[in-house]
Amino acid sequence: MSFMKGDLLTKTRKLVNGLAKPQPVWLKAMEQISAYDPPPARLFGLRVLELKEQGVTEEEAMAVADMEYRKEKKEKKKAYARLKQIARLQGKKPPPNPYPSAIKERQALERKFVRERFSSPEIWKIVEKIKEERRAERFNGTGSGGF
Repeated sequence: MSFMKGDLLTKTRKLVNGLAKPQPVWLKAMEQISAYDPPPARLFGLRVLELKEQGVTEEEAMAVADMEYRKEKKEKKKAYARLKQIARLQGKKPPPNPYPSAIKERQALERKFVRERFSSPEIWKIVEKIKEERRAERFNGTGSGGF
């Protein structure tokens, strides 16, 4: 029989002045680490090694792994197309693409910096300084004519 009344979380909060949380901060980080999705190249290599351990030649193993990868990718694309169709019918925003272009991913990461380039006051000062230097060169005739 327990001598404490109430739940453990409430008692812990009283002991640490209300700073106890139902889920610790480190739990979310651990969930993200465990949810790591390895890149396709690594999965491909692992599949080839598995097949080679079973006695399949390297060329055949690569062909089988490539065929499996293409089949899985095609199935995921079909499933995504169906999800987009369902979302359109429901009037909702479609989910993110499971196979985005590597170029588009990189552009999405850099988009913030590109926008910052046009709105940052420091950048505008540098641009104005360069324009003034060009005007001065043109006025003084010291600029290179390019001919």
